Amino acid sequence: MPRIAPLGLRTRLVAAFLLVAAISAVTTAALTYREARTAILKQSQDTAVGTLRDLTGSLSVQLPFDQQSLQRETSEIGRRGKPNPWVVYGEYGGLRATSNVGGPTTSRHISDALRTQVLTHPHGVFQRVRSDAGTPVLVVAMPAVFTVDAGTRPTGLVFYAVMPMQTEKRTVDLMVDAARTGALPGLAIALVPALLAARSVLRPVRDLRKAAQRLGLGRLDTRIEVRGADELAGLARTFNETAGALETSVEDLRQAEARARRFASDVSHELRTPLAGMLAVTEVLDEEADALGPDTAKALRLISTETGKLAVLVEDLMEISRFDARAAELNLDDVDVAEAVGKTLERRHWNDGRVVTDLPQGVRARLDPRRFDVVLANLVGNALKHGDAPVRVSARAEFRPGGPWLTLRVADSGPGIADSVLPHIFDRFYKADAARTRSAGSGLGLAITRENIHLHGGTVRAGNAPAGGAVFTVEMPLEAGP
Repeated sequence: MPRIAPLGLRTRLVAAFLLVAAISAVTTAALTYREARTAILKQSQDTAVGTLRDLTGSLSVQLPFDQQSLQRETSEIGRRGKPNPWVVYGEYGGLRATSNVGGPTTSRHISDALRTQVLTHPHGVFQRVRSDAGTPVLVVAMPAVFTVDAGTRPTGLVFYAVMPMQTEKRTVDLMVDAARTGALPGLAIALVPALLAARSVLRPVRDLRKAAQRLGLGRLDTRIEVRGADELAGLARTFNETAGALETSVEDLRQAEARARRFASDVSHELRTPLAGMLAVTEVLDEEADALGPDTAKALRLISTETGKLAVLVEDLMEISRFDARAAELNLDDVDVAEAVGKTLERRHWNDGRVVTDLPQGVRARLDPRRFDVVLANLVGNALKHGDAPVRVSARAEFRPGGPWLTLRVADSGPGIADSVLPHIFDRFYKADAARTRSAGSGLGLAITRENIHLHGGTVRAGNAPAGGAVFTVEMPLEAGP
């Protein structure tokens, strides 16, 4: 089942505003309807009860009543119904009469409970019921009494007035129709302030989003105009303060990094000249080491080895400095890939069976031969040093949108790279074993490799083969450079 895309903030704000408006309108209409309906029905009810009480009280009752007298009084009261015409039923003992001549002498709306209740209420009782058509019907029961010693005693004569409240029902229905008809225009009108409110709320949010995007693009001088003193204004001030602190911190870091790079570059250049002299001296001393004593010869060879390591470190630092200063350049040439790989392996004496190649013939690429040699030498040397032989070097050419690409893989037969090491494998001076601070490498080889590949417009990634062993995959366009 496809997921429904979440609604935007504007839509949710407008919907919430309209929902509140609708709830308020419905609640107000319901309360108004209830109060108005009660008032309308009560007014008609009070008028009817009062009229029937007055009419019954004005009777000149002469007991006992006969059928003719009962019919006469019932018809007279029936003609004087207020506020609406009613049908009056008279009951006296076993006698029954109705103002609706020819109709039944009693009504089904008159319940036994009402007959029982009126016997104890000399001022009358009433109840509202509904007809089969749903029209409210008012039933009023009023006994005829006579006064004795400041008290009242029932005569046994009771009149029941049954009055359909159709006029009141039409009035209430008109109110409901008016409320229903006015609901949609009211919601449409409420939509205008809803949109205005959503706009006023979303404008600072939109400004904040744009400012965050500019900040993410490196424009650390981005600031938001603060309007008002509400929560959104406080958020804007907090953003501006955070952006200012970030700008200051980043600027400090940039200056510190620039100083560190300049220091590394200056030190490398300053060390290069004395190192050249030291290397020349150690070469001469190496030739004479056999003529010296064993301890002296051992010391000379140690000095020669460490001087060579220092020379490699200085060269790597100078190379990194050129990358940092954007001074590294490509000297492209049309290169046969298989031949270039073979020369790199032969130059370092790795063609002794420790390295196995799978290289297609005739694949040519526009590369910088020196930098390609550095990339391959670093990857194969790293595989031999930290992995195990045989190391497999394979290459293939494939066509992608935008042109042909070269994919070069270097895989060793060692234990592979730990998961904790993989994210840092190309970091400068990173070593998997922190305890081995002194090693034959400078810790810059893979970092230089990555920079050289990026200079060609390619990528490099490290991983582990399913069967074991580390795998480095290099992807570069066959037509690198401008």
